[in-house]
Amino acid sequence: MMRSEFPLQTVFVSRNQDRNFNGDNITMFRFALILLGFACCEWSVLATQPPATPDRICPSETHPFYWQYKGKDVLLLGGSVDDNLFQIPDLEKHLDEMKSIGANYIRNTMSDRHDGGFELYPFRKLKSGKYDLDQWNDQYWDRFESMLRLTAARDIIVQIEIWDRFDYSRDHWLGHPFNPSNNINYTHKQSGLAGKYPKHPGQNEQPFFFTTPKQHDNALLLKYQRKFVEKLLSHSIKYGHVLYCVDNETSAEEAWATYWAEAIQRRSTKENLAVCITEMWDDWNLDGPHHRRTLDHPERYDFVDVSQNNHQKGQQHWDNFQTLRSRLVNQPRPINTVKTYGADGNKFGHTSQDGVERFWRHVIGGAASARFHRPTAGLGLSDRAKNAIRAARKLEAIVPLWDLTPSSELLTNRDANEAYVAATPGKAYVVYFPNGGSVDIDLSSTSGRWNVTWINIDTADLTPISNLQGAKREALQAPSKGNWCCAIMPNK
Repeated sequence: MMRSEFPLQTVFVSRNQDRNFNGDNITMFRFALILLGFACCEWSVLATQPPATPDRICPSETHPFYWQYKGKDVLLLGGSVDDNLFQIPDLEKHLDEMKSIGANYIRNTMSDRHDGGFELYPFRKLKSGKYDLDQWNDQYWDRFESMLRLTAARDIIVQIEIWDRFDYSRDHWLGHPFNPSNNINYTHKQSGLAGKYPKHPGQNEQPFFFTTPKQHDNALLLKYQRKFVEKLLSHSIKYGHVLYCVDNETSAEEAWATYWAEAIQRRSTKENLAVCITEMWDDWNLDGPHHRRTLDHPERYDFVDVSQNNHQKGQQHWDNFQTLRSRLVNQPRPINTVKTYGADGNKFGHTSQDGVERFWRHVIGGAASARFHRPTAGLGLSDRAKNAIRAARKLEAIVPLWDLTPSSELLTNRDANEAYVAATPGKAYVVYFPNGGSVDIDLSSTSGRWNVTWINIDTADLTPISNLQGAKREALQAPSKGNWCCAIMPNK
């Protein structure tokens, strides 16, 4: 194993926290490493990670559960028609539509599976019908570059997922360039890859995800995987509006994710351009051991993605998220949800109402991002999704959500899943009702009268301002059934 393949992990401190170290501390820290004999090795991430700059997205310096971009705190909200957006026709029109309703966040898998008929593979196809993994399909990469350029121009943040396990199993594997049957670069025997993997990829039977030195050490296949990632980074790393996620909902070994996270970190260090990285685990239980791989390694993962929590419903959905968030209170990082499931008629049995509820519970609950999953598993950029995003932006115009903290103890006379609250007691309160209802809210730490602005999430309409009296518990009743939120602000 070459020394450069695995940077030494000696310091378990968040890579974002080095912004809080002054120059003398960093100098002393590096000197200490030299004294300890580490001078001849690659230094830890803390010593090598480039500093965050205003033009690149990074965790907020003042509200570290949220993102900061171009020097300002931002809440990331989105919804789109597809996941691998760089491949779709009419991308520019779709991005303009997002921008018009306040969406500023997309998911972009590097997936090339041919679901819509317009997708391309990244490698050149020869006249023989086989692919050469040593040659690129320039059109694929031109599409990728165009997506990066168009989103940068609109300040739309891109969360890239490098590997998607669904590309490498079942029908999608049969025609894939990495399948030895379809390329000129290696055989089944040489690569260790079979021609078919008919089971769900969650079974982890595909050796494609076991190539790294601490796994099966498949140097032949890893060479071409590295080539792909290096090509991707040659396009993306110069852009400051990009977040990186190693996999889509993976249940693979930890060593696989670690290898690619460190590969991105090394390229970041080489280019002196700070990046933020995570991994998305498939475990629906956020308290499960897979998620500890991310939560326990802030030196490797700058943010957390908990999209699979969106398989949960109602009160459990909220409670799971809050339990995970509480584990990060002492070392906060942004928590993203790039896939919000829920649309009538989808195979999971989740309704459109489930989708709106999940989106809004995460918005109120302190998530740094929320995005509706693509149809048919999610609401995409449907009218209902648009109104939910518009409503969130109208709320944000009244009170920045990063100024609030989820505060369930402020609500009483409440049924499960009836209402949720985030607040800075005495300064601002926001309450979300999934389907109307009435609860009591504790305003005992306040005084005077308070303005109440109701927002109909299903229509994105605001109601006239009403009032509440502070210094006591007050009954708070939604105007009607349906999704509502209200902002309670001082009457100045």
